[in-house]
Amino acid sequence: MLTLYVKTGCPFCAKVLNTGAELGISFEEKNIADDAVAAELVARGGKRQVPYLVDSERNVEMYESADIAEYLRTNYPKK
Repeated sequence: MLTLYVKTGCPFCAKVLNTGAELGISFEEKNIADDAVAAELVARGGKRQVPYLVDSERNVEMYESADIAEYLRTNYPKK
């Protein structure tokens, strides 16, 4: 399962979401506008920065939209 922590209006989050749409990937989106979700993100990754990807199937977690987009293209190519 792919979980993506996002913030409404974040252009970097939109970049990752657009990459996912290109590849036919769906995410469980968690918006840090909710204080509990923001606290969860900080507990997981150490900082309140989005986007943040959690790939529970591959045990991978990462920040940075360009890195996430590259990871998705490499590991989840469009079929």
